[in-house]
Order: sequence, then C-alpha cells, then structure tokens
Amino acid sequence: MTAVEDRLLSGNRQQTILMNILIIVDEPAEWPLDIPGVSVVAARTYLIDPFYANGISRLPDQTTSRSVKVFNLCKSYRYQSSGYYVSLLAEARGHKPLPKVGTIEDLQSQNLVRYLTEDLNAMIQRLLAPLAADDFVLGIYFGRSISSHYDSLSHQLFNLLQAPLLSARFERHRDQWSVRNVRAIAASDIPTEHHEFAVRAAMDYFTGRSQAPRKHPFRFDLAILHDPSNPEPPSNAKALEKFKRAAEELSMRVEFITRNDIGRIPQFDALFIRDTTFVNHYTYRFSRRALAERLVVIDDPDSILKCNNKVYLAELLSLRNIPIPKTLLVHRDNIARIIPELALPCVLKQPDSSFSRGVVKVEAEAELPAKVTELMSKSVLIIAQEWLFTDFDWRVGILDRRILFVARYRFPAGHWQVIKRDDQQRKLSEGPTEAIAVGDAPQEMVEIALKSANLIGDGFYGVDIKQVGNRFYVIEINDNPNVDAGNEDGVLKDALYREVMGVFLKRIEARKQGHPQPNR
Repeated sequence: MTAVEDRLLSGNRQQTILMNILIIVDEPAEWPLDIPGVSVVAARTYLIDPFYANGISRLPDQTTSRSVKVFNLCKSYRYQSSGYYVSLLAEARGHKPLPKVGTIEDLQSQNLVRYLTEDLNAMIQRLLAPLAADDFVLGIYFGRSISSHYDSLSHQLFNLLQAPLLSARFERHRDQWSVRNVRAIAASDIPTEHHEFAVRAAMDYFTGRSQAPRKHPFRFDLAILHDPSNPEPPSNAKALEKFKRAAEELSMRVEFITRNDIGRIPQFDALFIRDTTFVNHYTYRFSRRALAERLVVIDDPDSILKCNNKVYLAELLSLRNIPIPKTLLVHRDNIARIIPELALPCVLKQPDSSFSRGVVKVEAEAELPAKVTELMSKSVLIIAQEWLFTDFDWRVGILDRRILFVARYRFPAGHWQVIKRDDQQRKLSEGPTEAIAVGDAPQEMVEIALKSANLIGDGFYGVDIKQVGNRFYVIEINDNPNVDAGNEDGVLKDALYREVMGVFLKRIEARKQGHPQPNR
C-alpha cells in the first residue's frame, strides 16, 4: 500500500472507504444523526480532497469498485455554488449523485415542475381536500412525509423530481388545489422536530437497497423489475431467485423493484426487466430512464419499441430476405386482398399482440370483416398471414448475439396456439415446453434465428419459428423472452442464469471503464 493510501486509511477515513453512500452537506454538524454504513462529508472536502476525486477508485478494497452514491444536501444548488459543483463533479467522477445537475436545472423552472406534476392532480385534490387552510407546505424526506397520509404524494413527487429533501407548497383557489412550487432543501432546513423522522426515512431508503454484509462484498447493484401481480410473468418466482443467486455469485447485489420504484433507477448500475413489456407502458419508461442514467439495461428501449410492433418486424424481415409466412400489411383500403392473397384459414395480428392475445384465426369469409374491424379499431395497420399448420413453435433464445437456449412450445390439445384463452382472454391452458440442446436443434433454424435477432440488436430476444417439413419461417422476434424454471432452463439448468448475469457483469465493467457496449 502506498503512503498516500496509508494516510487515507487513517482515522475517520478508514470508515469512509468502507462505505459507498455519501451524504454531502455544507457542514457535517448539519446532519442530525449518524447512520450506520453512511459517511457524512463536508461539501468543500468532497470538492477539493483528491481522495474523493480518484482515491476511492484506486484503493484495493473490493467495496471501492462499487458505484458511490452521493446524496447532495447542500444549502444552495444555484449555478456554480458548492451544491451545484457537488452534483456536477460527482457525475464526472462516475459517482451517482442525487440530485443530478439536470434535476437541479429542472427545479429552477417552476413552470416545468408544474408540468411534471400535472398527472398528480387527482391525488392532490383527494389528499388536500379536507384541509381548512388554503395554503399547505409538505416536507418530503427521501420520498416520505412525517404524516403517513401524504406518503403516496411524497413518494410520487420524489420519483418525479429526484432530490433527497424537498419542500412542496400547494395553494387552493376556487376549491382547486395546485402546486405553487417545489424546491430542494438542505439538511439545515429540516425542522428540529423532524430530525428523527428524516434520519429514519434516509435509513429506510438506504437499507432498502442493502442487505447484510457478505464475506465478499458486492461490486455492483442490479435492479430486476417485476410485477408480483402479473399472472403471466416472463419469469416465474423460482427463476427470479435463480437470477438473483447467479448475480450474487458474480458480486452483484440484486433488488427486486416494482413500477413504483422508477425514481430509484439512478441508484443502480443495471436494470433487468422481467415484466411483460409494451411501448405505452411503465416498462418502456423504466427502460428509457435507465438508458438515460447510463445503466446497462435489458431490454433496451429500442428493442422494446421494435419487437413490440409486428408491422415493423414484418417489414424488416421481408426486406432482409428472412423467410416468413406469406404476409400482408392490412389497411382500410386493401382488406379485400386478404383472402385472394392468403386464402383461408388465415391469421390476423394486432401489431402489439403478445402471449397469444390480439391474434385471431379466421376460417370463414363471413368472419373476416368483424375481426379486421375489431383489430383496426386500435391500429391503422394490422398483419394478416397465411395459416401454417404445426404442432409446436420453436423458440430460440439469444443474448449478446449468441444462442442461449432452444425450446419447443407445444400447443394444448385441439388448439393452434401455445396458450388457449376464452373469449375474455383469460388463460384456459398452456402447452408443455421442451428444452432442446442447441446441438440437437436444426442448424438452419438456429442460423435463421440468430440472423433475425441480430437485425434488432445485441439484447435478449426470443425468436419464434414454425417448421413446415424442412422449411423454417420466422413468426416474430420477442424482446423479454420467457425464462421459467423448469422450462427454458431444462438443458443448461443454473448455467443459463449465470450466462445472463455474466453478460450484465461484462457490460457494467465495460461501461465503468468508459467503453459502453453498443445496442446494435
């Protein structure tokens, strides 16, 4: 160890390097109480001490390679003030500041703040209606309020505005409440009677991402987005736990997050979306937010956007000479071409259909107008494809431009899709899944799948293929492919989960070294 490193390890500095959470204040005495595992640092020290610029990254302790979280609680964020430079230099150093400089700028524009909070209007009216006064100030500490009645509003404002400590002022005019202003506050602005609560809120926020120390400390933080209430998730509970164990073996801490945690995205190094993705959906917003915060993210927004639209896929695959079923892009002026070109039965597809929803089989000419009209009520373009009879669909799982797994999805008895649903789109039954060794799968089919997925990018894809005799036809390319314990992992077992987490680790390390992995 060098003399410099030995000096940094002395006294209170020894505690500092064992932590990756820094609270930055103008004067350390302004933060009311100690929090185990958190270091309180003066703004001037953080700005000028070489330790915080590069010492952390050079120390040999494994904890120092983890992302440093910087919670900026300075008195002023005005341009070129100490608070402004704390967030600015934190970003330059590869630390994760809260608030970021962009957020500081956003908070300066109250018009923008009011625009960002427009969607909270119904909640604001409901929660503030009982108040007698026409003016109300809400203190928000790490997304919490001292009155639990306002916790939901506090959490939403924190998610939107992303500053650790906020003061929101509301006013009522003609029985309607509105946001007058929201500003970031400093540690010294916390009322004395709120000190204990503010510290507890901070502790809850920090420990929400933390677990008990391990012999080998984690290097990175990975968020897995899931929906516990989703009846048909892309990974079952057992698979999620296997992903978690695989990540931990590679020194990545995992936290399962839900749709309410979008404000916490900047505190992670990577995001793995294990919820059904749609473009007009919170999963897409999570993906875009993660990419904007320079996280490694699977699925990336570009993949979600492209894979979720069958019109795009049909055009892409056709132009690249990928074999697909005979296909017609249907609009209101060419409906009459469906039967002459495709014959009956044929299949109609809503562009963003998934899990066998929004896909209908038309067997009689009399059915066609109503089916087309129903699907075109949601999109000006839909897909019509020739009917190909098979007993199963191939699925080829691809990640980082490499084959990860191959599976056969068999159909329920007497049905033509993997999932059989009733008229209300409720699942009645699902066919069995059979994992196949990559070497035992038809070589031509695997090559077609890889070529198709590579047209989208280097993310995680499931390419669905039908086999008719010795010919293979790509049906679609899915982002967010299913990985269920007992199904897709039937050949690789736990190695499948390690492969996925290994890609995350490789990409995080590349990004930390300034060599981000391209998405295509």
